[in-house]
Amino acid sequence: MVNAVVKTICVFCASSQDIDDKYLTLASDLGAAIAQKKYRLVTGGGSISMMGAIAASARKHGGNTIGVIPEGLLKFEVADEKADELIITKDMRSRKGVMDSYSDAFIALPGGIGTLEELIEVWTARSLGMHDKPIIILDPWNDYQGLKNLVNELTEKSFIRQAATIVPSWVTSVAEALIAIENEWKAPRKIVPSAKDLLEAEVDEINES
Repeated sequence: MVNAVVKTICVFCASSQDIDDKYLTLASDLGAAIAQKKYRLVTGGGSISMMGAIAASARKHGGNTIGVIPEGLLKFEVADEKADELIITKDMRSRKGVMDSYSDAFIALPGGIGTLEELIEVWTARSLGMHDKPIIILDPWNDYQGLKNLVNELTEKSFIRQAATIVPSWVTSVAEALIAIENEWKAPRKIVPSAKDLLEAEVDEINES
């Protein structure tokens, strides 16, 4: 198990090998910064693209890494065999649960639908008061501008509570991301859901099961 004294940061990011090299550099810079701060890193357990770059960089700078990957993705993402701890789960849902359980904060880098799913799940849980872990969206090149616009539009139409929109901190640099996390660890922002929000979440959970 993770030493309770060591803070652990989970990073959601791309596994695509067709992206611009600047994204790999961003991932490497973040991995180095996490290690230099003596934090532990949790990733989705892949050894390629941004996922591989961040883990390799963290280890290069003396950091400890945990990779969590489902059996079904082993052949696609190539497991991070060099991780200090590599956890293989039954499926995607259990993967996310393990990643969440190890983590004290979350950072989303630019990524695809898998990254979006991971981000939205922890964002939703935080908005419903199910955890108080910081959620940071590190977006130097406005790749998530469309997401931000969509959230704003849905909020205007009353599909999303205004309070839920302030859950993540949007930043553009590695330094800002870690400062935002540390500030929230010191003084967590309280997101208080209404009874209606909790009821709607319960109904959604029943429908998914």
